[in-house]
Amino acid sequence: MNKLINIGYGNLVNVDKVIAIVSAESAPAKRQIIYAKDNHKIIDATQGRKTKSIIYTSDDYIITSSLQTDTLINRFER
Repeated sequence: MNKLINIGYGNLVNVDKVIAIVSAESAPAKRQIIYAKDNHKIIDATQGRKTKSIIYTSDDYIITSSLQTDTLINRFER
């Protein structure tokens, strides 16, 4: 059975599919979000709040979360 982690507001992600978790504050990260939106490869899990973290998946999707990067990393390490 695959392990699912809460990435905020009841949204879950499969741990086995996650490649990286990065902060959304840098200019390159913001460009990646724009690129993913243009190519329909983004999943917005922010519920309308500010994007603080980006989760890269093995399926070439980007998931945006409004939780801090450190919070997500702690949840993945449990």
